[in-house]
Amino acid sequence: MNRYMEPTALRGTDDLAQDPFKVLITTVLSQRTRDNNTRRAAKQLFSHYPSVDDLAKADVKHIEELIRPVGFYRVKAKSIKSIARILMKKYGGLVPKEPDRLLELPLVGRKTANCVLVYGFRIPAIPVDTHVHRIMNRLSIVKTKSPEETESMLRAVINKKFWLSLNEELVKFGQRICKPFKPRCPICKIRMCCDWYRSHRT
Repeated sequence: MNRYMEPTALRGTDDLAQDPFKVLITTVLSQRTRDNNTRRAAKQLFSHYPSVDDLAKADVKHIEELIRPVGFYRVKAKSIKSIARILMKKYGGLVPKEPDRLLELPLVGRKTANCVLVYGFRIPAIPVDTHVHRIMNRLSIVKTKSPEETESMLRAVINKKFWLSLNEELVKFGQRICKPFKPRCPICKIRMCCDWYRSHRT
């Protein structure tokens, strides 16, 4: 299965490690929200509350105002303040590296936890969002119905050396080429590896 991950279109890049706290909060903000709105909200939030301690002490109403561009901003405002308070109380203001501990935090599921591992700590993991789930199923690398199933299957069939770059490259690929609707198959360099393309071409 690893041969599917070798074309240039899917090859990863070595980005600089980011602040695990900002990765965590930004990923929570991104849930069911467009990327540009997430970036706007995160920029506004961190300009006022750049540290875990700052956010833990913040007023929830002010957080709501700052992150209003994102979906479910009231729920997220309470949750990210709770996350910051838990990090201060249990972990000395640090974000834990252990998946089980990350999953105990409010609004943190497997995708968010894996994003923190990959983008915050550069620890190999496979964050599965809608792009990853869709593309892997179209390529028939997996045949799954949920992101959780997809992650489990990918961990078994994708060489671990590709895990760090997998999410980033597939998100780019999904945004530019393998779109949910009207995918740009004619310009896709791996279309001949794609069962979805073979079954839909006329």
